[in-house]
Amino acid sequence: MSSTPVTWFEIGSDRPDEAQRFYADLFGWSFEEQGGPAGSYRQTAAGGERGIGGAIRGTDTGNYAIFYAEVADVAEICRRAEATGGAVVTAPVTTPAGLVRALLRDPSGNLLGVFTPPVGG
Repeated sequence: MSSTPVTWFEIGSDRPDEAQRFYADLFGWSFEEQGGPAGSYRQTAAGGERGIGGAIRGTDTGNYAIFYAEVADVAEICRRAEATGGAVVTAPVTTPAGLVRALLRDPSGNLLGVFTPPVGG
């Protein structure tokens, strides 16, 4: 059994209103705008107790979908990813709330994210 759960997803869309309507109509998900200076970021609790949470991010740099695995040490996972043939796309960054995240690329070109939640969060 793995101790690295996938607990977050992010959907990047150049049409976030349309994407939000699609997922709301398809699955009944509701979204709350959490955006800031970087643009729209709409969060959902999605699956509640049984599923994972996620967000739709407004973007003009291409559409994408990424899953995020929750890890104990983002920097260590970045080192291990490079050692096993992957690449670090975005080095570890700490948000003002204390969440640490990084974006990786697997050897076949897929993006994946890793994060450590804020202490106590």
